[in-house]
Amino acid sequence: MLRIAILLAVAMSMACDRKSKPKQQVQVKPQTVDLAATLDTIWRTEQIPIRKRDSAFHAYGDQSNMYKEYQSIYKKNHLINEQKVAKILKDGWPSLNEIGEQGNLTICNVLQHSSPETRLKYLPLMRQAVKNKELSPWLLARTEDRIATDRGQLQIYGGQIKYYPETESFDVWPIIDPENVDKKRAEIGLEPMAEYLKNRRFPLEWNLEDQVKRTAEFETKKH
Repeated sequence: MLRIAILLAVAMSMACDRKSKPKQQVQVKPQTVDLAATLDTIWRTEQIPIRKRDSAFHAYGDQSNMYKEYQSIYKKNHLINEQKVAKILKDGWPSLNEIGEQGNLTICNVLQHSSPETRLKYLPLMRQAVKNKELSPWLLARTEDRIATDRGQLQIYGGQIKYYPETESFDVWPIIDPENVDKKRAEIGLEPMAEYLKNRRFPLEWNLEDQVKRTAEFETKKH
């Protein structure tokens, strides 16, 4: 009887000990957003209507219903994409390993299509990302050229193309030093102007003599 009483006491003690121990908490990892997938969606919703809009412009003009339809779709999508990009960049520029070169191109394209104030807002972040080797220098150069055109200044690398109503044609926004633009482009990994313009969706011809003349006229008008 004594042995049975001892066994019962031990069993009760073990049961109480088990009840007194807190249950082990299961660590649940917060759900992470797949940035690559998000950026892929941004790219498609931004670029598809742009391409269709531009095709409609060249085929039917900017007063056509088709052009206006795709322009409306693009504007709606862009507002959403701006918000998504702002959320991505709120804690800094994402890692190149995480989003890749295509992800960087997507973010920069959205910023290119945003307001001048938005481009200026993220310019320091882009410059730091280039220093950290998270962003290609040519993407920063393209933004800096765009900011120059926003301010009515000469661009450096020749990446900005403008539609000129007076000639009903597209042309390169005037460049600071047209004679040496290819050298500057090569320094940041860009192809020569002639190759760049030839390979655009709507090709243009690079005429150095004409561009030197246009730059001189631009400076004369400015002063």
